[in-house]
Amino acid sequence: MSFPILFLLWFLPLVGALFLIFVRGNETEVARNARNFTLFTSLIVFALSLFLWFNFDESATGFQFQERVGWFSLPGGYKLTYHVGVDGISIFFVLLATLLTPICILASWRAIQDRVREYMIAFLVLETFMIGTFCALDLVTFYVFFEGVLIPMFLIIGVWGGKRRVYSAFKFFLYTLTGSVLMLLAIFAIYYATAASGQFGKGTGTTDIPTIIEFAKTHGFDPEFQRWVWLAFFASFAIKVPMWPVHTWLPDAHVEAPTAGSVILAGVLLKMGGYGFLRFSLPMFPDASEFFTPLVYSLSVVAVIYTSLVALAQEDMKKLIAYSSVAHMGFVTIGIFTATVQGVQGAIFQMLSHGVVSAALFLLVGVIYDRQHSREIDHYGGLVNRMPVYAGVFMLFMLASVGLPGTSGFVGEFLVLIGAFKANTWVAAFAATGLILGAAYMLYLYRRVIFGKLEKPHLQDILDLSLREKLVFAPLIILVLWMGIYPSSFLKPIDKSVANLVANYQAAIAKRAPKKTALKLAAPKISSGAK
Repeated sequence: MSFPILFLLWFLPLVGALFLIFVRGNETEVARNARNFTLFTSLIVFALSLFLWFNFDESATGFQFQERVGWFSLPGGYKLTYHVGVDGISIFFVLLATLLTPICILASWRAIQDRVREYMIAFLVLETFMIGTFCALDLVTFYVFFEGVLIPMFLIIGVWGGKRRVYSAFKFFLYTLTGSVLMLLAIFAIYYATAASGQFGKGTGTTDIPTIIEFAKTHGFDPEFQRWVWLAFFASFAIKVPMWPVHTWLPDAHVEAPTAGSVILAGVLLKMGGYGFLRFSLPMFPDASEFFTPLVYSLSVVAVIYTSLVALAQEDMKKLIAYSSVAHMGFVTIGIFTATVQGVQGAIFQMLSHGVVSAALFLLVGVIYDRQHSREIDHYGGLVNRMPVYAGVFMLFMLASVGLPGTSGFVGEFLVLIGAFKANTWVAAFAATGLILGAAYMLYLYRRVIFGKLEKPHLQDILDLSLREKLVFAPLIILVLWMGIYPSSFLKPIDKSVANLVANYQAAIAKRAPKKTALKLAAPKISSGAK
């Protein structure tokens, strides 16, 4: 397709942000126009992403809708190239980003009253960087978009957040930036390693992602080199996921961020780490991925169990949901590094499901926070008596988070556990405890907030969901049920890309397996024949 749809997807929000800068009028007019225009722009971008999905070829294994343009040349022969495209792994993350952005705008309609124009600009710029991250097919382009996300998110938390917003914003920024500096060094190392191979001309390397993946498949990087570069990428992606023990920035960021900031942080930004493992770690560095798989399993199991127990002890609703996100993303990293079709598919499905469910849970907390200005669990109780619709919506997403069959949460966890059982039964057994603990802390939260008698005076006049709030939750409710009842509509488009990724990974491991392994396997046969 010659139509530059991916360019429009990430560029239109940026144009919208530039347009908002020149909006004039009094404060009320500017705020109203900024809200309306931002919502209109984000809906157009979402419509374009649906067009992308409808025209996606499910039978293809490679990248589609590719756009490649040379930017400029650097000394030494390197040409910086704008190269984007999507495959079965990335297309749904683009859709997730374009869906949650207009939902966040609607959720902020009344919640944000100060500096509305600047807030909307930050969200449009954030959408640009999120879409670009999932579409980038050049390491430098990816790095620009991946790091660009930090700037608007830093402002959203630091300007419109809670009392400790500055501390939380800086903690978020410094944690993620530290890991990303190591990733930048790894990108330089990959370029010089491909240049040293001589495959791309004398002294010339490449940062083109499909080319590097093909190079890793046919020639491969030195195992020692792989391990160092894998660790550099791991530092960045593990913080972004976040994995234990580099997860401590997440609860602080969630608690202090405005509701829409928490939604986009949990719904999309955490997925960038898992996406990075799928796009870089497994296909480019298969030997290192196999070598470090026990490390990933150990950290993931600790994340699933430990953060679930920590969630049980929380009195702040946002902190509880934040720790549950770390536990759910532990399932994701387990699934990815099982390197099985079921495990990887389950990890992708779990990321999509978590993006929808966690976004809805933070929105639910935001609804009652806007009414009562408190996130403390003890502040509430018996809300079902005054807010029956709210209680019903909360119940659906709570059960989806637990993994009830018929909801999106069940499919991803089930596939991950199948993949984990095939790879390592102990990992599967420990990960399964997270299902029990997850049910414990979510049911604990729901019972204390929703059930019981409505005895507290400050809750006597609390209002149920408004029409605008129902419109916000409607698409998320449809998605959670759709993904749970008809998961093949989401699994089928990713099937070819996942099967290709796993097949290449397994082939690389088998190709470079030490000869002594083959001798060990042959030894019993020789002994048996002698007898």
